[in-house]
Amino acid sequence: MPVLNDLLAALADGSVEVVDLTAPLSESTPILHLPEPFANTVPFSLTEISRYDDRGPAWYWNDIRTGEHVGTHFDAPVHWVTGREREDVSQVPPRRLVAPAVVLDASAHAAADPDFLLEIDHVRDWEKSNGPLPEGGWLLYRTGWDARSGDGDAFLNADETGSHTPGISAECARWLAEETPLQGLGVETVGTDAGAAHSFDPPFPCHSYFLGAGKYGLTQLQNLERLPVRGAVLVATPLPIVGGSGSPARVLALVER
Repeated sequence: MPVLNDLLAALADGSVEVVDLTAPLSESTPILHLPEPFANTVPFSLTEISRYDDRGPAWYWNDIRTGEHVGTHFDAPVHWVTGREREDVSQVPPRRLVAPAVVLDASAHAAADPDFLLEIDHVRDWEKSNGPLPEGGWLLYRTGWDARSGDGDAFLNADETGSHTPGISAECARWLAEETPLQGLGVETVGTDAGAAHSFDPPFPCHSYFLGAGKYGLTQLQNLERLPVRGAVLVATPLPIVGGSGSPARVLALVER
């Protein structure tokens, strides 16, 4: 097929770059902490099975233990009560795992105020300069938060009043999920919602509205500053866990240079 041959040629000569948007997954990967009485996920860990020794002389391998929502991960609609009758992660159509993406950069706002919330007017102003949100595509919300990912305390940014991380207002989340052609929202923070979103109406509105509308979330992305405002193609690869509410994922972007 000429189109696929052209793509392979462009990858080979560098005119299309593959940008990895995935945070490395290790025991130090920051995870969400919910207050009591709510249950929490386990952190990622490896348990060695053998490493070129008497347990297996020619091979190295491990068991892994992790939650579905650890590190860079994909939220399926069934993850939230509003999407409880919708797709689990194994049921997401493969064609929806490859889609156009645009980047809205609010990193200056988030640097000035870690509780910054994106509002509808911010998105409308972005559209005036950059064109419409992509049909069946992703809005990648850049806040610069990935710079904190190597320090769990700085990444979660919690104090006695709770976590302070940027996000999206309830009104804007509803509008994006229900009135725009997007299929999903990608963020750099630990979850798609702001740190203070437990106090919003409804609580955790990005989860509530996006997943309730049969749309998707991607979290803990990195390297969004390497993407153009529009024109990238996003490739998200969650594990097809039967009955799963989500999955750690490798997320790549194809970018014309």
